[in-house]
Amino acid sequence: MRDLLARQGTQPSRARGQNFVVDPNTVRRIARLAAVGPGDRVVEVGAGVGSLTLALAGTGASVTAVEVDRKLVPALRSVVEPAGVTVVEGDALRLDWAGLLGAEPGRWVLVANLPYNVATPLVARLLDEVPAIGRMLVMVQLEVGERLAARAGDDAYGAVSVKVAYWGAAAVVGRVPPTVFWPEPKVESALVDIRRHGGGPAAPDVDRDWLFRLVAAGFGQRRKMLRRSLAAVVGEGGEAGLADGFACAGVRPDARAEQLDLDAWARLARCVPRPS
Repeated sequence: MRDLLARQGTQPSRARGQNFVVDPNTVRRIARLAAVGPGDRVVEVGAGVGSLTLALAGTGASVTAVEVDRKLVPALRSVVEPAGVTVVEGDALRLDWAGLLGAEPGRWVLVANLPYNVATPLVARLLDEVPAIGRMLVMVQLEVGERLAARAGDDAYGAVSVKVAYWGAAAVVGRVPPTVFWPEPKVESALVDIRRHGGGPAAPDVDRDWLFRLVAAGFGQRRKMLRRSLAAVVGEGGEAGLADGFACAGVRPDARAEQLDLDAWARLARCVPRPS
Protein backbone atom coordinates (compact mmCIF):
# COMPACT_ATOMS: atom_id res chain seq x y z
CA MET A 1 0.00 0.00 0.00
CA ARG A 2 2.86 2.38 0.78
CA ASP A 3 4.39 1.71 -2.63
CA LEU A 4 1.05 2.14 -4.38
CA LEU A 5 0.44 5.53 -2.79
CA ALA A 6 4.03 6.60 -3.39
CA ARG A 7 3.59 5.93 -7.10
CA GLN A 8 0.52 8.18 -7.02
CA GLY A 9 2.47 10.87 -5.15
CA THR A 10 0.14 10.85 -2.13
CA GLN A 11 -0.08 9.79 1.51
CA PRO A 12 -2.95 9.17 3.95
CA SER A 13 -4.65 12.47 4.77
CA ARG A 14 -4.98 13.36 8.44
CA ALA A 15 -7.52 16.06 7.53
CA ARG A 16 -9.78 13.42 5.97
CA GLY A 17 -9.24 11.01 8.85
CA GLN A 18 -7.75 8.37 6.52
CA ASN A 19 -6.64 5.21 8.30
CA PHE A 20 -6.43 2.33 5.83
CA VAL A 21 -6.96 -1.28 6.84
CA VAL A 22 -3.78 -3.19 5.99
CA ASP A 23 -4.47 -6.51 7.69
CA PRO A 24 -5.91 -9.17 5.33
CA ASN A 25 -7.57 -11.11 8.15
CA THR A 26 -9.49 -8.00 9.17
CA VAL A 27 -10.90 -7.28 5.72
CA ARG A 28 -11.92 -10.93 5.35
CA ARG A 29 -13.60 -10.73 8.75
CA ILE A 30 -15.55 -7.61 7.72
CA ALA A 31 -16.65 -9.24 4.47
CA ARG A 32 -17.82 -12.27 6.42
CA LEU A 33 -19.77 -10.15 8.93
CA ALA A 34 -21.37 -8.25 6.05
CA ALA A 35 -22.94 -11.59 5.05
CA VAL A 36 -22.95 -10.82 1.33
CA GLY A 37 -22.40 -13.03 -1.67
CA PRO A 38 -23.49 -13.69 -5.25
CA GLY A 39 -26.61 -11.72 -6.13
CA ASP A 40 -26.05 -9.06 -3.46
CA ARG A 41 -25.36 -5.42 -4.23
CA VAL A 42 -22.79 -3.76 -2.01
CA VAL A 43 -21.82 -0.10 -1.86
CA GLU A 44 -18.63 0.75 -0.01
CA VAL A 45 -17.99 4.28 1.23
CA GLY A 46 -14.43 5.47 1.74
CA ALA A 47 -12.85 2.72 -0.32
CA GLY A 48 -9.34 4.20 -0.09
CA VAL A 49 -7.06 2.03 -2.21
CA GLY A 50 -9.28 -1.02 -2.18
CA SER A 51 -8.14 -3.51 0.47
CA LEU A 52 -11.66 -4.02 1.87
CA THR A 53 -13.14 -3.58 -1.61
CA LEU A 54 -11.30 -6.62 -2.92
CA ALA A 55 -12.47 -8.72 0.03
CA LEU A 56 -16.07 -7.72 -0.67
CA ALA A 57 -15.70 -8.44 -4.38
CA GLY A 58 -14.21 -11.81 -3.47
CA THR A 59 -17.55 -12.87 -1.96
CA GLY A 60 -19.14 -12.75 -5.41
CA ALA A 61 -21.25 -9.68 -4.61
CA SER A 62 -21.60 -6.80 -7.07
CA VAL A 63 -19.58 -3.95 -5.53
CA THR A 64 -19.70 -0.19 -6.10
CA ALA A 65 -16.87 1.71 -4.35
CA VAL A 66 -17.24 5.40 -3.47
CA GLU A 67 -14.17 7.53 -2.75
CA VAL A 68 -14.06 11.31 -2.23
CA ASP A 69 -10.27 11.79 -2.43
CA ARG A 70 -9.43 12.42 -6.08
CA LYS A 71 -5.76 11.70 -5.39
CA LEU A 72 -6.66 8.15 -4.35
CA VAL A 73 -9.12 7.38 -7.14
CA PRO A 74 -6.52 6.41 -9.81
CA ALA A 75 -4.87 3.95 -7.39
CA LEU A 76 -8.26 2.60 -6.36
CA ARG A 77 -9.29 2.05 -9.97
CA SER A 78 -6.04 0.25 -10.76
CA VAL A 79 -6.59 -2.15 -7.86
CA VAL A 80 -10.32 -2.93 -7.99
CA GLU A 81 -11.63 -2.40 -11.50
CA PRO A 82 -9.91 -5.59 -12.75
CA ALA A 83 -12.03 -7.40 -10.12
CA GLY A 84 -15.23 -6.00 -11.66
CA VAL A 85 -15.81 -3.23 -9.12
CA THR A 86 -17.47 0.03 -10.19
CA VAL A 87 -15.64 3.09 -8.81
CA VAL A 88 -17.50 6.36 -8.14
CA GLU A 89 -15.67 9.56 -7.20
CA GLY A 90 -17.86 11.59 -4.87
CA ASP A 91 -18.61 12.86 -1.39
CA ALA A 92 -20.97 10.46 0.38
CA LEU A 93 -22.53 13.35 2.32
CA ARG A 94 -23.53 15.08 -0.94
CA LEU A 95 -23.91 12.18 -3.33
CA ASP A 96 -27.07 11.65 -5.38
CA TRP A 97 -27.82 8.34 -3.69
CA ALA A 98 -31.11 7.76 -5.47
CA GLY A 99 -29.39 8.23 -8.81
CA LEU A 100 -26.62 5.82 -7.85
CA LEU A 101 -28.61 3.04 -6.15
CA GLY A 102 -32.10 3.38 -7.60
CA ALA A 103 -35.39 3.39 -5.72
CA GLU A 104 -35.95 -0.27 -4.81
CA PRO A 105 -36.13 -0.41 -0.98
CA GLY A 106 -33.62 -2.51 0.91
CA ARG A 107 -31.80 -3.79 -2.16
CA TRP A 108 -28.30 -2.63 -1.14
CA VAL A 109 -25.87 -3.35 1.68
CA LEU A 110 -23.52 -0.56 2.71
CA VAL A 111 -20.08 -1.45 4.08
CA ALA A 112 -17.77 1.33 5.18
CA ASN A 113 -14.69 2.27 7.18
CA LEU A 114 -15.83 5.72 8.30
CA PRO A 115 -13.67 8.49 9.76
CA TYR A 116 -14.84 10.04 13.02
CA ASN A 117 -15.93 13.38 11.55
CA VAL A 118 -18.40 11.94 9.03
CA ALA A 119 -19.65 8.74 10.66
CA THR A 120 -22.63 10.06 12.60
CA PRO A 121 -23.98 12.54 10.02
CA LEU A 122 -23.55 10.04 7.20
CA VAL A 123 -25.34 7.18 8.97
CA ALA A 124 -28.15 9.58 9.94
CA ARG A 125 -28.50 10.86 6.39
CA LEU A 126 -28.55 7.38 4.87
CA LEU A 127 -31.23 6.25 7.32
CA ASP A 128 -33.37 9.32 6.63
CA GLU A 129 -32.94 9.58 2.88
CA VAL A 130 -31.72 6.33 1.29
CA PRO A 131 -34.23 3.49 1.73
CA ALA A 132 -32.41 1.54 -0.99
CA ILE A 133 -29.85 0.65 1.70
CA GLY A 134 -31.43 -2.07 3.83
CA ARG A 135 -28.39 -3.01 5.89
CA MET A 136 -25.15 -1.36 6.97
CA LEU A 137 -21.93 -2.67 8.43
CA VAL A 138 -19.83 0.30 9.45
CA MET A 139 -16.43 0.46 11.09
CA VAL A 140 -16.20 3.53 13.33
CA GLN A 141 -14.39 4.69 16.43
CA LEU A 142 -15.55 2.65 19.40
CA GLU A 143 -17.32 5.54 21.14
CA VAL A 144 -19.27 6.31 17.97
CA GLY A 145 -20.22 2.66 17.55
CA GLU A 146 -21.44 2.44 21.12
CA ARG A 147 -23.54 5.57 20.55
CA LEU A 148 -25.14 4.16 17.40
CA ALA A 149 -26.14 0.95 19.18
CA ALA A 150 -26.98 2.36 22.63
CA ARG A 151 -30.29 1.81 24.41
CA ALA A 152 -32.11 4.10 26.86
CA GLY A 153 -30.20 4.27 30.11
CA ASP A 154 -26.80 3.46 28.55
CA ASP A 155 -24.03 5.98 29.10
CA ALA A 156 -23.57 6.33 25.32
CA TYR A 157 -27.29 6.87 24.60
CA GLY A 158 -27.97 10.05 22.63
CA ALA A 159 -29.96 11.63 19.82
CA VAL A 160 -28.39 9.45 17.13
CA SER A 161 -29.29 6.34 19.16
CA VAL A 162 -32.96 7.38 18.94
CA LYS A 163 -32.56 8.02 15.21
CA VAL A 164 -31.19 4.53 14.64
CA ALA A 165 -33.94 2.94 16.76
CA TYR A 166 -36.57 4.81 14.74
CA TRP A 167 -35.34 3.29 11.48
CA GLY A 168 -33.89 -0.05 12.54
CA ALA A 169 -31.86 -2.07 15.00
CA ALA A 170 -28.13 -1.78 15.67
CA ALA A 171 -25.56 -3.89 17.46
CA VAL A 172 -21.81 -3.77 17.95
CA VAL A 173 -20.66 -7.03 16.36
CA GLY A 174 -16.92 -6.72 16.81
CA ARG A 175 -13.97 -4.62 17.89
CA VAL A 176 -10.96 -3.73 15.79
CA PRO A 177 -7.54 -2.82 17.29
CA PRO A 178 -5.49 0.15 16.04
CA THR A 179 -2.70 -2.17 14.85
CA VAL A 180 -4.61 -3.27 11.71
CA PHE A 181 -4.57 0.28 10.28
CA TRP A 182 -2.00 2.42 8.53
CA PRO A 183 -1.37 4.92 9.97
CA GLU A 184 -2.41 3.58 13.36
CA PRO A 185 -5.16 5.60 15.06
CA LYS A 186 -4.96 6.25 18.78
CA VAL A 187 -8.33 4.66 19.50
CA GLU A 188 -10.03 1.30 19.16
CA SER A 189 -12.68 0.82 16.48
CA ALA A 190 -15.97 -1.04 16.43
CA LEU A 191 -17.97 -2.85 13.77
CA VAL A 192 -21.65 -1.92 13.94
CA ASP A 193 -24.42 -3.81 12.15
CA ILE A 194 -27.52 -1.71 11.38
CA ARG A 195 -30.65 -3.26 9.86
CA ARG A 196 -33.75 -1.38 8.81
CA HIS A 197 -37.12 -2.40 10.20
CA GLY A 198 -38.86 -4.42 7.51
CA GLY A 199 -42.14 -2.50 7.75
CA GLY A 200 -40.71 1.02 7.76
CA PRO A 201 -40.02 3.31 10.73
CA ALA A 202 -40.95 2.15 14.22
CA ALA A 203 -43.33 5.09 14.80
CA PRO A 204 -44.88 5.77 11.37
CA ASP A 205 -47.80 7.81 12.74
CA VAL A 206 -45.55 10.41 14.38
CA ASP A 207 -44.47 13.63 12.68
CA ARG A 208 -40.80 12.78 12.17
CA ASP A 209 -39.56 16.38 12.06
CA TRP A 210 -41.31 17.21 15.34
CA LEU A 211 -40.13 14.00 16.98
CA PHE A 212 -36.48 14.70 16.26
CA ARG A 213 -36.83 18.37 17.13
CA LEU A 214 -37.93 17.26 20.59
CA VAL A 215 -35.13 14.69 20.75
CA ALA A 216 -32.54 17.32 19.75
CA ALA A 217 -33.85 19.75 22.38
CA GLY A 218 -33.80 17.09 25.07
CA PHE A 219 -30.28 15.85 24.38
CA GLY A 220 -29.04 19.38 23.66
CA GLN A 221 -29.41 20.04 27.40
CA ARG A 222 -29.22 16.47 28.63
CA ARG A 223 -28.37 17.38 32.21
CA LYS A 224 -31.64 19.26 32.58
CA MET A 225 -35.04 17.81 33.35
CA LEU A 226 -37.23 17.52 30.26
CA ARG A 227 -39.72 20.10 31.53
CA ARG A 228 -36.88 22.63 31.22
CA SER A 229 -35.05 21.38 28.13
CA LEU A 230 -38.26 21.13 26.08
CA ALA A 231 -39.79 24.42 27.29
CA ALA A 232 -38.17 26.45 24.50
CA VAL A 233 -39.64 24.38 21.65
CA VAL A 234 -43.24 23.76 22.70
CA GLY A 235 -46.15 25.43 20.99
CA GLU A 236 -49.55 26.59 22.16
CA GLY A 237 -50.11 26.62 25.91
CA GLY A 238 -46.52 27.09 26.99
CA GLU A 239 -45.71 25.45 30.30
CA ALA A 240 -49.30 24.36 30.84
CA GLY A 241 -49.42 22.74 27.41
CA LEU A 242 -46.12 21.01 28.10
CA ALA A 243 -47.40 19.72 31.44
CA ASP A 244 -50.50 18.36 29.74
CA GLY A 245 -48.27 16.76 27.12
CA PHE A 246 -46.21 14.97 29.77
CA ALA A 247 -49.37 13.68 31.43
CA CYS A 248 -50.82 12.52 28.09
CA ALA A 249 -47.57 10.75 27.17
CA GLY A 250 -47.08 9.13 30.57
CA VAL A 251 -43.63 10.70 30.89
CA ARG A 252 -42.39 12.28 34.09
CA PRO A 253 -41.55 15.99 33.70
CA ASP A 254 -38.44 15.52 35.83
CA ALA A 255 -37.09 12.73 33.60
CA ARG A 256 -33.97 13.36 31.55
CA ALA A 257 -33.45 12.67 27.86
CA GLU A 258 -31.29 9.56 28.29
CA GLN A 259 -34.05 7.84 30.28
CA LEU A 260 -36.57 7.83 27.40
CA ASP A 261 -36.66 5.08 24.80
CA LEU A 262 -38.06 5.62 21.31
CA ASP A 263 -41.59 4.71 22.39
CA ALA A 264 -41.57 7.39 25.08
CA TRP A 265 -40.20 10.01 22.69
CA ALA A 266 -42.91 9.07 20.18
CA ARG A 267 -45.61 9.49 22.83
CA LEU A 268 -44.26 12.94 23.65
CA ALA A 269 -44.28 13.89 19.96
CA ARG A 270 -47.96 12.90 19.76
CA CYS A 271 -48.95 14.75 22.92
CA VAL A 272 -46.76 17.87 23.25
CA PRO A 273 -48.18 20.84 21.28
CA ARG A 274 -46.07 21.80 18.29
CA PRO A 275 -45.46 25.49 17.50
CA SER A 276 -47.71 26.76 14.71
